Amino acid sequence: MKIKFFAGIIALFVASFSVSAQTTVVDVAVGSKDHTTLVAAVKAADLVSTLQSAGPFTVFAPTNAAFAKLPAGTVATLLKPENKATLAKILTYHVVAGNLTAATVIKAITDAKGSLKVKTVSGGTLVASIENGKVILTDEKGSKATVVATDLKAGNGVVHVIDSVVLPN
Repeated sequence: MKIKFFAGIIALFVASFSVSAQTTVVDVAVGSKDHTTLVAAVKAADLVSTLQSAGPFTVFAPTNAAFAKLPAGTVATLLKPENKATLAKILTYHVVAGNLTAATVIKAITDAKGSLKVKTVSGGTLVASIENGKVILTDEKGSKATVVATDLKAGNGVVHVIDSVVLPN
C-alpha cells in the first residue's frame, strides 16, 4: 500500500513538473493579474503563437500600471486592428532573443562598465544600466523603465517585470 502511495506522489510530482516546465512566457503573463493589458495587447498583435514557440525569449513585461502611464487613449488606439503592426513593433521591442536571467544581465552591465546595449526582437536597442541598485532600461526615446521583478521562469525563456512601457523610435 505504501509503495502505491509513494508511486502516486511521484507521478503527481513528475506531472506537475512537466506542466510547469512546459509553460511559456505567455503563460507567465496570463497567470498574472497585473499583466492583463499586456496579454490583451499580445493577443491583438497576433503574437501569442510566436511567444509560445521554442524561443528562448527574455520578455520585459510592463504591468497594467505601466500601460496606464501612457497618454489617455493610447492603449485603446493601439488595440485597434488597423494598428496591429505598430502594436507588434512596440511589443517585440520588449523582447530579447535568449534567456537572460537577472544575474546574467547584471554581470553583463558590470562587464560593460555600467551600461549595456541590448538588441530587441523588433530590431531596436534598449540600454540596460544599474541605478540605485536596480536595473534600468532606457528606450530609444530616452524614457526609462525600472525592472521591479525578475526571473519569472518559463519553459521557453524568462520574464522580468517593468514599471513603464518602453518605446522604439
